[in-house]
Amino acid sequence: MSMPIVAIPADIRELDGTTWHAVQTQYVNAAVVGGGLLPLIVPALEDGHDIDEVLDRVDGVLLSGSRSNVHPSLYGKEAEEKDGPFDPARDATTMPLIRRAIERGVPLLAICRGIQELNVALGGTLASEIQEMPGIADHRRRDVPDRDVQYEIHQMVHVKEGSCLAGALGAGQFKVNSLHRQAISEAAPNLAVEAVAEDGTIEAVSVIGAKSFAVGVQWHPEYWVGKDGPSNALFKAFGQAVRDHAAGRKLND
Repeated sequence: MSMPIVAIPADIRELDGTTWHAVQTQYVNAAVVGGGLLPLIVPALEDGHDIDEVLDRVDGVLLSGSRSNVHPSLYGKEAEEKDGPFDPARDATTMPLIRRAIERGVPLLAICRGIQELNVALGGTLASEIQEMPGIADHRRRDVPDRDVQYEIHQMVHVKEGSCLAGALGAGQFKVNSLHRQAISEAAPNLAVEAVAEDGTIEAVSVIGAKSFAVGVQWHPEYWVGKDGPSNALFKAFGQAVRDHAAGRKLND
């Protein structure tokens, strides 16, 4: 049986004096190992994409984390130096992709930058340098060279009873590896808050009334797929939603 295809929008990266369309290996591996999916990297273009042409060829969408942030102009703010760095080509690719995927019922999993893109695409806002806000913990990545330590599972989140996420992971609390300095400020009107950190920071959302799986998480389940129960469960649920969508498309062909 062929593997369903999941689209992963690329970041723009400058390496060795050359511009690259790139996706971190940890997301590609998690799609394959955790979701049983075949990743398709979608180039980040500021114009020229036909989003429906992309979605006609895939069975799901995975939005990865990134060093770059969503440009504040997309949620009604003036950009400040602290808000960067930016990737306008990725913004131009993901914003319409998110909206159209939800409209068409294409399964969507949004991670880190992805949850922020999801919120902005649907009308929400973001807050920068949240560790400087009163009562908010420091959620930033640890400044050490060892990536296993950087992505260590150490922060508690509380998953709401009856939420979409609870259906995949169970309600209650468990620890995650949440690494970020931006976060959702005002949630978009049609997003339900599914999980919060102990300081109240929004850590997971779902799309209200979505036709399929449409979940965003601020933490990094992709890093520990194969070793961490909640990370495995989230990618398993996403992978099953993508397979169900693929099967439904075949029935309608």
